[in-house]
Amino acid sequence: MTGKGSLNHNSRKFHAKNTDPNRTHWNVEYCNEDIKDVYHELFDEALKRYNDKQTRKDRKIDDYYEKIRSGKQEKLFHEVIIQIGDKDNMGSETMEGQLAAKILDEYTKGFQERNPTLRIFAAHLHLDEATPHLHIDFIPYVTGSKRGLDTRVSLKQALSSLGFKGGSRSETELNQWVQSEKEKLAMVMRENEIEWDQKGTHEPHLSVLDYKKKVREQEVEELTEHKNLLEHDLHDISECVDEIQKEKEQAEKERDAVIKKTEVLEKRFSALNSKAGLVDSHAREYGYYPEEWLPEAGTLESAKSYRKRIFPLVKKVANMIQALYSKYLELKSKNLKLSDRNLDLENRVDRLREEVSVIKKENVALLNVAYDMDRVVAVLGKNKVKEAIEVAKHLEQANAKQNIKKKRIDRDSR
Repeated sequence: MTGKGSLNHNSRKFHAKNTDPNRTHWNVEYCNEDIKDVYHELFDEALKRYNDKQTRKDRKIDDYYEKIRSGKQEKLFHEVIIQIGDKDNMGSETMEGQLAAKILDEYTKGFQERNPTLRIFAAHLHLDEATPHLHIDFIPYVTGSKRGLDTRVSLKQALSSLGFKGGSRSETELNQWVQSEKEKLAMVMRENEIEWDQKGTHEPHLSVLDYKKKVREQEVEELTEHKNLLEHDLHDISECVDEIQKEKEQAEKERDAVIKKTEVLEKRFSALNSKAGLVDSHAREYGYYPEEWLPEAGTLESAKSYRKRIFPLVKKVANMIQALYSKYLELKSKNLKLSDRNLDLENRVDRLREEVSVIKKENVALLNVAYDMDRVVAVLGKNKVKEAIEVAKHLEQANAKQNIKKKRIDRDSR
């Protein structure tokens, strides 16, 4: 159902050998937007918010489309290919083929509503090949992300937000979603009086050798996808740790600066502390009744000129002490807040380091599994390994059937 995607082929900018140009006008183009325009639509605002938070230039992302295109964590887009029957029972030029095209058309029109986090930018129904089939190209994205861009490309998270949580290597979010879409297609088929003949979960026309090869390739692809997701999470967490570390360092610098200022003010305040209360009371008293506290003028100076000279000086000293004390209290409060913030940042750094350690261990474990598989293949050969895997699978299936049978017997005997 899933494919690599060839946008030029889908839009018929070129014709492959298996297409009939005389029937190309039968094709249906539901949409065919420029993928770069859709990236701007989905991610530009989130990209600006992300870049505005960055303090280092090398952390900023100039072009999110190019970042995804050149990266290894996510694909630029994904494609699903849907086909009903084959050329023998649903040929494009037959009445049955027209019915298949009608069913695919109905299926397509409900796709975006069912899957709001899979943004379709291109969808084509091809009727110029042997069997009618559908290409749907979409960009999976998630909103509200706490790492990297708050709106970003992520197939795993996009499917998870649709309710597909995964659970094992064979029951991934993608596998669960594909099965769900097959059931939606089967429902449309039943509405048009066609039953889905499930001949098996795998292609029956493949030879045993080809089938085994495809299973191995799928397992490798799933392992690679899981490894890429782990690397992506590790990269995001590392970035987050770096950002918090920078915040912590900045907070420590601010705290040290505040401590130094506080120490200076404490010394100045300590020197004036014994006089502060006295001067403060005098300032209030002198402000209202200056004539009662000013000493008498000397014999060579009049009372008026003496008062005019002394009163502003005393007032200035009182105001300065009050201002220093206020500044001291302000800096002391700021120091306490910065200490709390620094402690919070230290706790966050510790938690993120633990997460990084766990992900690194998982990544190493996956790599070891892959390396061990390579070693086994190198020693025993691919054929022996495949045979061993098949034997193990048969044993697992036999044990599973035996367990089911045993449970039934136990249940019946109650």
